[in-house]
Amino acid sequence: MEFLSILLPIFGVFVLGFIGQKKFQFDIKGISTMALYLMSPFLTFRTFYNTEFDLSHLYLAVYIFALCGSLILVVYVVSFFRKYSVTETCGMILASSFMNNGNYGTPVVFLLFGAAGLDYAIMLMVLQQMVMSTIGIYFAAKGSPGSNGFQTSIQALWKMPIIYGGIAGTLLHYLHIPLGSSVMEAVNMVADAAIPTIMITLGMQLANISVKHLVKEKLSLSLTIRLAISPVIAFLLTMMLPVDEMVKQIMIVLAAMPTAANTTMLALQFNTEAEFVSSATFISTVLSLVTLPLVFWIVL
Repeated sequence: MEFLSILLPIFGVFVLGFIGQKKFQFDIKGISTMALYLMSPFLTFRTFYNTEFDLSHLYLAVYIFALCGSLILVVYVVSFFRKYSVTETCGMILASSFMNNGNYGTPVVFLLFGAAGLDYAIMLMVLQQMVMSTIGIYFAAKGSPGSNGFQTSIQALWKMPIIYGGIAGTLLHYLHIPLGSSVMEAVNMVADAAIPTIMITLGMQLANISVKHLVKEKLSLSLTIRLAISPVIAFLLTMMLPVDEMVKQIMIVLAAMPTAANTTMLALQFNTEAEFVSSATFISTVLSLVTLPLVFWIVL
């Protein structure tokens, strides 16, 4: 029941966006642009401003980047044999390589491990945000129609205010520059609005999806990578890292999370398989009701 209490608010926000789009036909691209360029930089800034990094977090960083790189490699192998286009491959990467370890994964870890595991979950969430703000944006831009590959991706990456929000937060943190309570209140207001807006946008996008047009084979492959192969790779990586047993369990549990909602925002912004990525995000979240308890049973 506690597990369902975590999921119900998430699905409730999806449903709100779904109903709103069916009723009012909002401009989804405009809302997505607002969330990406105006709200998310404040969320990133706050995350890096409030986070105390130390050497012990190096192992977690190595793990997050190694997991993401391994999943991207799996997608490239699948894409090679399935002869997917660049856009299809990048859409698969967005749907398969980035997990929702924030508004979904963090409360699940707290439920399973209590306060002792929460700090590690938050740190992995911060590192995942770093990966999404760099590698995620790179592949979203690379898969955009009209992209000329590496150059377009790098240009898009440096135009993203999320990057500068993270840099600003880190600099102010390590230079010990305090922000007034009124400034932080404004930052918190915008940052707190970012995730719900992204989730509402996902619900809106789902309202425009035609099930008939979905490539079920590609979707099945993406879901398999996200929900089954990812925790297996995570298990193999934890065997090579000198971290304690609880941290290993947290790493594996978070690797089994469904697709991050942020991927829908990136896919919409760059027109990179937005319908497919949105579908993978929603369906992986639904399927996690079955797959996550299995992971808990095996790992814990």
